[in-house]
Amino acid sequence: MIVVKDIKKTYRMGDQSIDALRGVSLSISDGEFISLMGPSGSGKSTLMSIIGCLDRPTSGSYKLFNKEVSDISDDELARIRNEKIGFIFQSFNLLPRFSAIKNVELPLIYSGVPSEEWRKRSLDAMKAVGLENRIDHKPTELSGGQQQRVAIARALVNNPGIILADEPTGNLDSKSGEQIMAILQNLNEEKGVTIILVTHEPNIARFSKRIIHIKDGAIVKDEKNAHRNFVSALKV
Repeated sequence: MIVVKDIKKTYRMGDQSIDALRGVSLSISDGEFISLMGPSGSGKSTLMSIIGCLDRPTSGSYKLFNKEVSDISDDELARIRNEKIGFIFQSFNLLPRFSAIKNVELPLIYSGVPSEEWRKRSLDAMKAVGLENRIDHKPTELSGGQQQRVAIARALVNNPGIILADEPTGNLDSKSGEQIMAILQNLNEEKGVTIILVTHEPNIARFSKRIIHIKDGAIVKDEKNAHRNFVSALKV
């Protein structure tokens, strides 16, 4: 599904060049649950942005769904981001004036889904994260954990094959963080969604099946997680 070979990413800041990624290579198969783990500034979020087609590498090869991403037009990449990849961020990114279900509906508006299907698909996504009784609440009326679950529902509404989650528990308490990991594990185990999680927290990385350690823009360790954390059920 995802094949990255010798990816490099260099940013220019005035007269200086900053190497965010230094020749990263990895493969991610359909249905994996992977954590990209490393300290701040290690390059893990840059790598996720490239995998999510939000940024392009300076050099190297990236194949997504057996297509070389550098050969895909910007319009096609936008369609892939909207329909094939779901994004979850630390800051939720919900529109404060919209109800929870209206926030979830937003990707459907841009994907050409008939308007009569919006509410049903959005309600199904809200049910999947245990928030069907909060559909008319605005973000300010929800806890941080609930807001993140709305963000997950929004990421799910187009039934993507890949979920990219960048520090999804970073702004949450431990109980809410566990709820988020329960949802992600269920999506991976029950629905076969490929999960790629960025985190700097070892206890969060241990919920995944595979942990890729990144330091100074390079992969320093790629290991199967033999001591995986599990959440038995979503606690709402």
